[in-house]
Amino acid sequence: MKRKAIVLAAILLGTIAIAAGCSKKSEGQFAGQTLHLYNWGEYVGENTLSGFEERTGAHIMMDEFDSNEQMYIKIANGDSYDILVPSDYMIERLLAEDRLQKLDKSKLTCFEGMDPGVLGLPYDPNNDYCVPYFWGTVGICYDKTKVDEKDLEEQGFGIFLNEKYKGDIYLYDSERDSFMMALKYLGYSMNTDNTDELNEAYEFLLQCVNTMQPEIVTDEIIDNMANGRKALGLIYSGDAAYVMAENEDMGYFCPETGTNVWSDCMVIPANAENVELAHEFINYISEYDAAFDKSEYVGYTSPITKVNEDLTAEGGEYEGIDAYIPRSGNPNDEVFNYNEETRKTIAELWSKVKIAASNAK
Repeated sequence: MKRKAIVLAAILLGTIAIAAGCSKKSEGQFAGQTLHLYNWGEYVGENTLSGFEERTGAHIMMDEFDSNEQMYIKIANGDSYDILVPSDYMIERLLAEDRLQKLDKSKLTCFEGMDPGVLGLPYDPNNDYCVPYFWGTVGICYDKTKVDEKDLEEQGFGIFLNEKYKGDIYLYDSERDSFMMALKYLGYSMNTDNTDELNEAYEFLLQCVNTMQPEIVTDEIIDNMANGRKALGLIYSGDAAYVMAENEDMGYFCPETGTNVWSDCMVIPANAENVELAHEFINYISEYDAAFDKSEYVGYTSPITKVNEDLTAEGGEYEGIDAYIPRSGNPNDEVFNYNEETRKTIAELWSKVKIAASNAK
């Protein structure tokens, strides 16, 4: 899941520690050690890494990935990291392939204060392998000066076929999210493996690119929507929260037909070399100060309930911004499951959609 831009060099060289409320027992005990972290780009706060380094004496080497699939390739090739931050369905795949090791819960103090909605998910019901890092939804970011909210309420994801907005929409360059949108509009599960249903979703997306002239983008949607360059676009909730904080004319909408409720979690690979330091990082990143720092800066929902309460309270960074807190209780919302055959099918169909989009220009 992608996040607002930061200057990574400044983070790595920063000297401001997030020390308030942190345990003192680990200060300096890991001096000279290195934690190898593989994380999404632009997914840490201003002081997240420097705070851990100052507290422990360890050094962090962080590589970045742009997709779960990119991350998987390196892990499957045997590259060694101490911490990964994959999404739910990829965790399911890594578990099925025995690429993760069980957490030593005797070394963890991180679960207290976490939102129960992001714990005990189907792929790891006891959180034996993963600890939540961020979570959110996928929805529609829209310009309230251009989009009729009645259209959103009545059409949901079908608004991406409403020719009133032709040439004024973004699609996100992700086969999973695009097919989720189409499947949910059609009334199907986003985890379907039914060929007819997948083909219906494919036809929905083909119709969209052939008639609506969408721009297919990735992270550029964040600044573009903040600057009001299009009327609406498919977006991650944390990116929408940032857009809304930058531009009061922007809103966020999740259709009642359902959407993807996703979570990214910290896991320890089976071939990790510094397991004790990895547990220490998981504890640190789950403490209030570090969790607040990264969530305030990036815009994605923290698994820590108190952080979310403070960020959305009066005077908080995300006061009045409903995209920051994922909705709950909609029975049509789902978590992605991993299915290799369906993944291949969707990837092939999405490639055809993008070719059709290029030809339609």
